[in-house]
Amino acid sequence: METRAPFVVVGAFVLATMVAVFGFVYWLHNTGGLGPRKIYHVQFDGSVPGLLIGAGVLFNGIRVGEVTDLGLAPDSPRRVNATISVASNTPVRADTKVGLDFQGLTGVPVIALEGGTQVSNVGEVPTLIAEAGAGQSMTQAARDALRKVDSVLSENSQPLKDTIANFKVFSEGLARNTPKLDSILAGVEKMTGGGPPAQKITFDLRAAQGFAAPVKAIKGQLAIPEPTAVAMLETQRMLFSPVKDYPDFAEFLWADSIPKLLQARLIESFENYDIAHAPLRASDVGQADFQLLLDVRHFQVGVDSQSSAEIALSARIVDKNGKVVASRLFEQNQKFDSVEPPAAVAAFNDAFGRIAKDIIAWTVQAL
Repeated sequence: METRAPFVVVGAFVLATMVAVFGFVYWLHNTGGLGPRKIYHVQFDGSVPGLLIGAGVLFNGIRVGEVTDLGLAPDSPRRVNATISVASNTPVRADTKVGLDFQGLTGVPVIALEGGTQVSNVGEVPTLIAEAGAGQSMTQAARDALRKVDSVLSENSQPLKDTIANFKVFSEGLARNTPKLDSILAGVEKMTGGGPPAQKITFDLRAAQGFAAPVKAIKGQLAIPEPTAVAMLETQRMLFSPVKDYPDFAEFLWADSIPKLLQARLIESFENYDIAHAPLRASDVGQADFQLLLDVRHFQVGVDSQSSAEIALSARIVDKNGKVVASRLFEQNQKFDSVEPPAAVAAFNDAFGRIAKDIIAWTVQAL
């Protein structure tokens, strides 16, 4: 008897311990945990996928209890009844919103409580009504949305086919009329000033050539400043008198402004006559013995009766003291038939060649 007694005591102790553990677990999950608990009934109008007994209950995102019971409503095949046990100090009200939330990567469902302002009746176990669709998961919501889209597409299949057919007809019409559309858009772009700028065409003035051996050299150092001119002549455009718009000259440009171009080609003409004694620009020499001062009177196309290139230059030779040694007005005209840039430039080259030779001969003689 003495040998068997310890085994009876040990067995009784183990059995008591197991009963205590099971009792604690039952109390923790059903009675309410470490503090006083309160029981509420929750009704879901629809499925509650994955919700299990023991699932958490959150109030405003904080865990306050567990689900203690789940069951189907005998009077409604769509409704699910749940019983939750929450901490007694949880501010659950009759108008507290109830939903089903899915947490974590695995989407574990929990009952979520939120808000509420009304005061519950004392002594009564309130029943909380979950919002419609509270148990709907994201997958179910996506499926329902796809069903609705499919329903809309099915109901409007014929109008959609008609719309696609109209687009096809429209695109075929565009393809057939692409050249016309391109020309229309190009016209609109030109009218509004859009698109890339048109390429300008530059023309130069030819210096006088074909001089014989100089009979008389230029005495002293001669300088030619930039000719003076009215503002209208400070341009690279072709000028017309009377003023008129010629589309062929819309992209025309002289190689430089008219005064600078005349200065450069006149110096080049002097070099062609006698490069050893040719004049320089006034900016390239300090104190020249003489200066050939030019004023541009005309450099234009006259279009009165017949087109002609008209050049008129007023020239004066002054010494280093500012005394005028000689002065003269030089004019040349050259007629041409077609009012086009190449013909006009050729006429100006001929007229300038003659006027440059006249100026050179006069200057050599005056000095």
